[in-house]
Amino acid sequence: MADEAKAKGNAAFSSGDFNTAVKHFTDAINLSPTNHVLYSNRSASYASLHQYDAALSDAKKTVDLKPDWSKGYSRLGAAHLGLHQYQEAVSAYKKGLEIDPNNEALKSGLADAQSAATASRSRSAQPPNPFGDAFQGPEMWAKLTADPATRVFLQQPDFVKAMQEIQRNPSKLNEHLKDQRVMQALGVLLNVKIAHGGGDDTEVQEAETSSPPPPSQPAKEEAKRPKPVSEPEPMEISEEEKEKKEKKVKALKEKETGNAAYKKKDFETAIQHYTKAMEIDDEDISYITNRAAVYLEMGKYEDCIKDCDKAVERGRELRADYKMIAKALTRKGTALVKMAKCSKDYEPAIETFQKALTEHRNPDTLKKLNDAEKARKELEQQEYFDPKIADEEREKGNEFFKQQKYPEAVKHYTESLRRNPKDPKAYSNRAACYTKLGALPEGLKDAEKCIELDPTFSKGYTRKGAVQFFMKEYDKALETYQEGLKHDPNNQELLDGVRRCVEQINKASRGDLSPEELKERQARAMQDPEIQNILSDPVMRQVLVDFQENPKAAQEHTKNPMVMNKIQKLVSAGIVQMR
Repeated sequence: MADEAKAKGNAAFSSGDFNTAVKHFTDAINLSPTNHVLYSNRSASYASLHQYDAALSDAKKTVDLKPDWSKGYSRLGAAHLGLHQYQEAVSAYKKGLEIDPNNEALKSGLADAQSAATASRSRSAQPPNPFGDAFQGPEMWAKLTADPATRVFLQQPDFVKAMQEIQRNPSKLNEHLKDQRVMQALGVLLNVKIAHGGGDDTEVQEAETSSPPPPSQPAKEEAKRPKPVSEPEPMEISEEEKEKKEKKVKALKEKETGNAAYKKKDFETAIQHYTKAMEIDDEDISYITNRAAVYLEMGKYEDCIKDCDKAVERGRELRADYKMIAKALTRKGTALVKMAKCSKDYEPAIETFQKALTEHRNPDTLKKLNDAEKARKELEQQEYFDPKIADEEREKGNEFFKQQKYPEAVKHYTESLRRNPKDPKAYSNRAACYTKLGALPEGLKDAEKCIELDPTFSKGYTRKGAVQFFMKEYDKALETYQEGLKHDPNNQELLDGVRRCVEQINKASRGDLSPEELKERQARAMQDPEIQNILSDPVMRQVLVDFQENPKAAQEHTKNPMVMNKIQKLVSAGIVQMR
């Protein structure tokens, strides 16, 4: 149940529904309060909601539970950074890098924390910005979310980044004054209305709290006259910016041409155009990842991996969107999986997918990770498979069983099953050991697996029936023994099992159980879902009433095999006694 809640939280987080993610992670924590990953995930969700106090609390819990896990320190650093506790953030990231020196997320976080700490020190030496207080604390994000206009801006990464810069260093506001979104956000934070004139000057007016007086008649007539529309003054663009813009346009055209060739499976042409786009504009890593996709399709996995590494490295330099970094890592992991089919080594692919997930929790990447781990496990099982050694281990287990050294026998039977997981005899023998050791649930599980592998193997039924008998589930044990007799009618162990079960069931029917035995059997029966369903069935409740109060109706019920089968189950459980 905790895993199910965690999966729901991951899905909500990936879709950007952070409030729902918090709810599911909280449900998972309630079910598994010592799972450090759950606190880490909820910390990330709180941080995405800018609730850094809560994010910090969960990050600290993560580190307490798993002090040698580097990601916990990444969460801790991010929470401190959100609270403008820059030195604490630096310390957290450094601690994480001591555990995992090559962790890119920790390196990037440390760089951000150190930069913010430097900016904070420089601000303390400068006169305070008059608007600095408006950008402090989580109230800023709450106000921007509440206003319909600025709420839309919060979906735009460049706006969020600008606001985070201003929040860390209010003097940065001057660099963003030309951005009309920032000006509108400033108006919301200061509770004023920002009005723009015809020139570059910006006028700040107090927000109006009442309706203006109605215009006079001449003013109304003036308002009806069409006003001349003034042409906006063209923005001046430097030659450098103009050249840069033209390069981006050319690069995008090359990319589009490459995409068209890729769709037509003309991979060589696609590579030429993506390469040209990279040469024209080296500030967009999508050209590199697209070329990597072509190499992947062509089976040139080493070239694909080189391009993915290049995209990650360049993306770090450009502070590219974390989703693009994750995409490059996922593509690299896919190439490594393809190579693993020959090298038989899935570890590099698994590590790469895990790194991708630290950048962005993408469901597709998570599925690829799960598939790679499954492939690794299957490969390990195939390499370990050896029926000859399995038989030898089973025989060793048999010797220890004869000596009544049951734990040692279990060890050898388990090794036998690792060598050959399809051997019903090893499951049957281990079930017998578990029964001797009193580990009845484990014994029942092995007996059921034995029957699943070979439904005609009578030992599986005797093992399962014995476990159920010791659990005092006599009616279930009887059914198991009878099922075994269908495959081996003359098996003495199965016949003896039936006899013992019938004796115990008749003992309950006759009322020969002691008060303690009856109480124990009834308590166990009430936990059985099948007994619960019978007792909650309105029809069966009426049948029981008829057996007590209406002999004629009861006689009719005895003619119904289904009803009598349920009655017999209640009798076996000690719930009903037949007089």
